[in-house]
Amino acid sequence: MTADEAAANEPSPLTAGARTFVASPLRYATIATINADGSPHQIVIWYTLRGDLIVVNSRRGRRWPSNLARDGRANLAIYEAEDAVTIECVAERSYEGEDAQADIAEMARRFYSPGDAEHSIARYRTEERISFVLRPVRVHVHGDPH
Repeated sequence: MTADEAAANEPSPLTAGARTFVASPLRYATIATINADGSPHQIVIWYTLRGDLIVVNSRRGRRWPSNLARDGRANLAIYEAEDAVTIECVAERSYEGEDAQADIAEMARRFYSPGDAEHSIARYRTEERISFVLRPVRVHVHGDPH
């Protein structure tokens, strides 16, 4: 068994309370990735939780997906006021095409009103999109997220 297979079989570090907080609607995440020179890069993003995995999506050509493709380590911070869950992650896989388009459409419908979502989805269809599936490795809870 490879190290990746062993890690995938370990229990998720997301507790029930952290999972509920992360899954709550309309919370954004800040993703931190590592630039080629070793410096950090942070940006606010949309995400969706699928079981114990986190899916993120971006237009091709942005810095954070390029960083994540090169070095699969990332840190997410999901917060509301003084309550937060920070998640150290590794990218398990990435994909493009229709599946990535479906991901961004799902996220647009989560974060936008119906009319705004459909307008944005039409624009996203003109872009090359990429999705990453992130596996939580370590979770830190701050405050009293629920």
